[in-house]
Amino acid sequence: MQTGQWNTFIAQFAALNRRQRLAGIALLRGSAPQDAAVALVESVARQRLHCPACNSNHAHRHGHAHGLQRYRCVPCGRTFNALTGTPLARLRHKLLWLDYADCLLASDSVRKAALALGVHRNTTFRWRHRFLSLAKTDRPHCLHGIAEADELYVLESEKGARHLTRPARCRGGHASKRGISDEQVCILVARDRTGQTLDFVTGKGALTKAQVRHYLLPMIDKDILLVTDGHAAYRAFAREAGISHQAVNLRAGIRVQGAVHVQNVNAYHSRLREWLRPFHGVATRYLPNYLGWRWILDAGRICSPETLLKATLGAFPHLTVT
Repeated sequence: MQTGQWNTFIAQFAALNRRQRLAGIALLRGSAPQDAAVALVESVARQRLHCPACNSNHAHRHGHAHGLQRYRCVPCGRTFNALTGTPLARLRHKLLWLDYADCLLASDSVRKAALALGVHRNTTFRWRHRFLSLAKTDRPHCLHGIAEADELYVLESEKGARHLTRPARCRGGHASKRGISDEQVCILVARDRTGQTLDFVTGKGALTKAQVRHYLLPMIDKDILLVTDGHAAYRAFAREAGISHQAVNLRAGIRVQGAVHVQNVNAYHSRLREWLRPFHGVATRYLPNYLGWRWILDAGRICSPETLLKATLGAFPHLTVT
């Protein structure tokens, strides 16, 4: 290799990510780079090996297929591998999964991730919602102490739909009706003072007492202090459920009364809106996935691609405070 070619070649090293550098080092050492994603998938499977059909843990090895060890269940005779029954079943390009997990943790767009990995944008879109399908469910089981609740509204979106019930909007667009209407989707967010957060997509239009009761009642302690704004739905819910309730009169300019305020949940709303803005409108049917994605990033518990891949396979990190 000529000196000029060598200089051009090594100048590209700065653009490599961590996994590409490790693979290059392994190649220079003369050993084939181990597929870290496949090794991680196999290690998770060995810890909880069972047949997805009959749930038996009596299985024998049965060859390899698509880079994964296959097993045959002795009682029912079905064959399976480490990905059978998981959200990642039947997906290709396993070598890129940890790199894509890095893209998810960096909040990369579909096209940016596709360009970085060298795959089609439809592939990274499919991976996004497969990776988030289980990870988004690793949430707090209950809120304690002082909990704040408030709702925010986002524009209803049929992004990606083949048949729209209204004229298409350009990059998110704007509602045709003023105020809260059936063009807005309500997101109820509840957050206690330890940072544990729950969010629910309640549906179109204004929040109702029945919706608050349906979503919040099973998720909060009976001795909790619920702090909200002056919305009548919260007041009626707290009175009916026998829960201590304090309301902050935001319209009168009163935002803080000692420990009674909704600053934490409003700050979470602000971070969520700012994070959603680069997506130029999120399809309403995928909104729970994006809320789970934001929770992963905001909580900072799933902070490595390996942990995210384990969560996607169902081996949750169990870091949620209950």
